[in-house]
Amino acid sequence: MTALVRAEWTKLFTTRVWLGLLLGACVLVAGFVVLFTSFAGSTPGGGQGGPPGGLPAVGTEQFEQLVLATGANVTVLFLILGIIGMTQEYRHRTATPTFLTTPRRGRVVIAKLAAYALVAVPFALVVLAVNYGVAAVAAGARGAVPALSGENLQVLANSGLALVVYTVIGVGLGALVRNQVGAIVGGLVYLFVVEAIVRQISAIADAYKWLPGGALEALTATLQGPDLLGRWQGGLLLLGYGLVAALLGTLLAVRRDVV
Repeated sequence: MTALVRAEWTKLFTTRVWLGLLLGACVLVAGFVVLFTSFAGSTPGGGQGGPPGGLPAVGTEQFEQLVLATGANVTVLFLILGIIGMTQEYRHRTATPTFLTTPRRGRVVIAKLAAYALVAVPFALVVLAVNYGVAAVAAGARGAVPALSGENLQVLANSGLALVVYTVIGVGLGALVRNQVGAIVGGLVYLFVVEAIVRQISAIADAYKWLPGGALEALTATLQGPDLLGRWQGGLLLLGYGLVAALLGTLLAVRRDVV
């Protein structure tokens, strides 16, 4: 199994896909933090203890938790990382020799899940470091550097957990769909269209908290939204989605023919 995991890392780092996704995640996080900090407290309801609808002012507890949860906004790029990690075998037609080398396909899929979950950890740490570094500079310029302790540290840790779990979900989704473009497009449509529709339609809005997006919001910090689960409940639910995606992806990879 160790050899298989190392083989997956070799496949990953011999391309520049990982670098593009990691740099893209860092740039997006930095941009989100700067924009959020720039407008913090300048919109209606954004002052200390103000009503919902505005951005909290710099220096408030809510601002610090929200700005440090920005890293969770790039889960889509980690999802794509996992999808590519699995579907590249089918896209480049290397699945057949891979499975011939290791006939027990379940071991191959499990190795991919382990390899990408492990590699997502340092990637997430880089994103979180950028998140906090830019927040410290941007908020510090306005006189209030976010504290790196207590609730703030927990928010950062939860955001990192979300990034790792979405990578695992991506591997599982790639095993389910196999077509790289189809899996990526399907993932994007679900995240940005399906969940948004569910959230906006009052008749089914209550179901949002049980979806991956609702679990992600519960795990991290949010400005406003429908009734959500508790933080630990959201974390467990998101982990559950990751495990289900991994299990289904493994079972289907074992049972389906390689085409």
